[in-house]
Amino acid sequence: MAASSDPETKAVPGDVEDTTLAQMGYEPELKRSFGLLGMIGFSFSIVTCWSALGGVLVTGVNAGGPPVMIWGWIGISCVSLCVAGGQYSWVYILSPKIIRRQFSYLTGWFMIIGILAMGATNSFIGANFILGQANLVNPDYTIERWHTVLVAYAITLFAAFVNLWGSRILDRISKGLLIFNICAFIATIVTILACNKNKQSASFVFQDFQNFTGFSASMAGIIGILQPAFGMCCYDAPAHMCEELKDASKQAPRAIVMSVYIGAITGFVFLVSVCFCIGDITEVAETSTLVPLIQIFFDSTQSNVGACFLATLIVIIDLGCANALLAEGARSLYAFARDRGLPFSSLISKVEKKHQTPIVAIVLGTIIQMAFNSIYFGTITGFNTVIAIATEGFYLSYAMPLLVRLVSYFSGSHRQLTGPWALKPMVSVAVNGIGLTYLLFATITFNFPSVSPVTPDNMNYTSAAIGVIMLIAAITWFTTARKHFSGPEVEIVQEIVAGHPHMSDSEEGPVRLVEKH
Repeated sequence: MAASSDPETKAVPGDVEDTTLAQMGYEPELKRSFGLLGMIGFSFSIVTCWSALGGVLVTGVNAGGPPVMIWGWIGISCVSLCVAGGQYSWVYILSPKIIRRQFSYLTGWFMIIGILAMGATNSFIGANFILGQANLVNPDYTIERWHTVLVAYAITLFAAFVNLWGSRILDRISKGLLIFNICAFIATIVTILACNKNKQSASFVFQDFQNFTGFSASMAGIIGILQPAFGMCCYDAPAHMCEELKDASKQAPRAIVMSVYIGAITGFVFLVSVCFCIGDITEVAETSTLVPLIQIFFDSTQSNVGACFLATLIVIIDLGCANALLAEGARSLYAFARDRGLPFSSLISKVEKKHQTPIVAIVLGTIIQMAFNSIYFGTITGFNTVIAIATEGFYLSYAMPLLVRLVSYFSGSHRQLTGPWALKPMVSVAVNGIGLTYLLFATITFNFPSVSPVTPDNMNYTSAAIGVIMLIAAITWFTTARKHFSGPEVEIVQEIVAGHPHMSDSEEGPVRLVEKH
């Protein structure tokens, strides 16, 4: 087949990626409609750090305030470049043979939990911004938990509609969202900085510690890290969309790194700007809108219309993020089911031939996200709990490839993989060690309660929720997956990495395996 005329993909013949996929034992079923720019837009619409940070601003305001948010963001942005994507495939490839299937299977469950819970969290954020505007223009309106859940359901169903009937235009939607996202970011920053006449001091933004948690200052600071940790998450989205990305072996890593860079810069500028524009921090933390950012918008513009306009920009971004998260989650369910890692795998892995879309996986992802939304019916801290489940699921799945890489390296069973994105062995080990240390620290802190004194109503039930899901995973492993779950053909992978006879030198590299679906 002739090389594509698309400048984003001209370096690689159109059938090379599908041929490699077939060599690994998988039938190419999904249409490669994404180019590099579209995938950067897709990834950034999920990461979209500045609006994500605004959505969970209440956590940072209550636990540490501006210094924890800003300095925590800088640290987490740097460490994020030490973290892996394409989780359960790499765990299978890098692990010692005796634990390969078990560790890969566990990682797959962590990954799916993280993606689907993040979709639910995003729907919560969108619902909060919509209802917060209603409260702002009508102070007599009281936001109830069930209101939030129902609006979150509506956002999730909107994403399902787009995924089911608009899958062919996801690339164009993603490019449009990237442009809209950047324009909305600039409009928001310029507006609040220009309109706010009572800016905070530099010491308030970068130094003064705030604590409304009831815990000690050190404990509040640890809890406050959840906010920047949530903001820098999900940047591995291109890894789960490789079967729909042209020249995926090169463009997927580029899209991941670019989304981290863009997210880190916009997130930092946003946090500094918002913190300078915070008015009375107690009023912001206890706002009746339940969204501190809407209160900051109002305090800056002194206008309901202005505040609602800025909040609506974030709602639109949130809808795009909901669409992308469901697409990512559905592809992950499809891939894991194709490896026989889920109950009813043969059904979940079916692809609708006409539109080349995993319809069953999309519907299942929608149902699971709505189930996570329903947690808010039962506990007032349900929002924080789902945030923690989402972030912990992702971080545990990120940690597993780093863990097995270090274990295999120090046990002498590691495989030396080469390619255009490979680091020198000692640099790789050091980067893996830094990333793993941070991830393990973060996954522990995500289980802490967010306020004191701790009661059954405000308890953080993340560990219990993760435990229930892991119990389901264990039952599934012993009933079906233990006999049927498979991963990529490791021997073929090694041949491809080493340079398969029918492939050119420019096509080799481990990044071809960012995710195996």
